[in-house]
Amino acid sequence: MRASDADRDRVAEILREALAEGRLDAEEHAERIDLVYRAKTMGELEPVVRDLPGAGGGRPQFSPGAYASASGAPLPDQNLVAIFSASTRKGRWRVPARINTVAIFGSVEIDLTEAVFPQQQIRINVTAVFGSVEIRVPENITLRSSGSGILGSFEVETHDAVDGNAPQILVNGCAVLGSVEAKPKRGAWIHDLRHRLRDGRRKGLEGPDRFT
Repeated sequence: MRASDADRDRVAEILREALAEGRLDAEEHAERIDLVYRAKTMGELEPVVRDLPGAGGGRPQFSPGAYASASGAPLPDQNLVAIFSASTRKGRWRVPARINTVAIFGSVEIDLTEAVFPQQQIRINVTAVFGSVEIRVPENITLRSSGSGILGSFEVETHDAVDGNAPQILVNGCAVLGSVEAKPKRGAWIHDLRHRLRDGRRKGLEGPDRFT
């Protein structure tokens, strides 16, 4: 059976709990989380947590549910992995409904300030182990967090958009001896507005009708 995004998220959460409880060390967690987000079928997911307790203390139970768009098609996702390296996503790009981010002794930068949001709900799953993840979002979004830091820093600046139809971003995951930071990038649009107004006034003063 094909694995869904929900199935992969469920297994990733089991791995995060195992890491926090000391059942896995950082290296084992990194290896398994990489397998999770590469898995295509349920058969590839089950061995990853076979030796770990699930939600009820036993083996995890999987369901075939999947996140889907209004048309019923599975939503795309994107994986950003930095292991002893750096990974960056920025500029003008279409944001998928789900972004899976892993930083192991590395750094990941996600800049959404110029991005296009085809859907309203965005989920960013983050795992930072001796690494860092930095997320920048525009001001006109709602930003939420359900993550935590384990001997590390997990700082998400909660923000509510004025527009109820604005994109909503949930940052979920953990930072183990690492850091995760997510906050709106303020001031950029104000600076641009001031620049445009200043240019407009200058053109008005220099126009041919200024002294007539």
